[in-house]
Amino acid sequence: MYVSITRDKLTLRGKLEKQAEGSCPIAILFHGFTGDIGDEPDHVYQKISNQLNHVGIATIRFDFNGHGKSDGDFRAMNLFNELNDAIAILSYVRKLDFVTDIYLIGHSQGSVVAGMLAGYYNDVIAKLVLLAPAATLKTDALAGKCMDAVYDPNHIPETVDVDGGNHLVGGHYFRIAKSFPIYEVTAQFKGPSLAIHGIFDQIVNADASRKYHKTLSNCQLELLHNLDHGLYGEDQAHMLTLITDFLDPRKKDSHE
Repeated sequence: MYVSITRDKLTLRGKLEKQAEGSCPIAILFHGFTGDIGDEPDHVYQKISNQLNHVGIATIRFDFNGHGKSDGDFRAMNLFNELNDAIAILSYVRKLDFVTDIYLIGHSQGSVVAGMLAGYYNDVIAKLVLLAPAATLKTDALAGKCMDAVYDPNHIPETVDVDGGNHLVGGHYFRIAKSFPIYEVTAQFKGPSLAIHGIFDQIVNADASRKYHKTLSNCQLELLHNLDHGLYGEDQAHMLTLITDFLDPRKKDSHE
């Protein structure tokens, strides 16, 4: 079912899916930069949701502010307010009466948010999954590059056109990204975590996941040959199995 919450007068819109009767775990899925909840039947996020629902895990995913059907101006989006979105979503989920454990799944920039949320709420989150985590957004900001755009990182403009006019990013996004404590905060999460990355990812180097593997104290690393940054490719089915097996409550003890 479709759901909505309010964060600082902005409405965030999302989708809650649950097949299991009674109490069950729930996975919160955070989408990537310029993305949305992926509501189409063939979208990888929907496939993740379907697989998890099948093993008794509810799922919920929201469009971040300035994305998809949620309120907000994309130019005002930054890592701080996406974290605020995530905190508001987590607060909503914690009040759902059927929820037992809470898992976080992030993709690309959504992995950065998920990892930091897990660090801040390490006493609340049971498991963490990072899919092609875009922690390189910090080094990219320091170097003055983002997607198709190149800019002076020491004199950041008010807006940056990152993809030929489709998305204008506010300059404050890059100012924040340059000093964002991505790995430091995420490292505060001590529970089981899983990082999956395509070895030949052309958008975010797999070294980002390798660093998460070294930074997190209980992290399983899976590097796949045929998976692109959007999580498509011949290894997508294998990725879905890895996620499902890792989170499946019937296999709870195998990762702890």
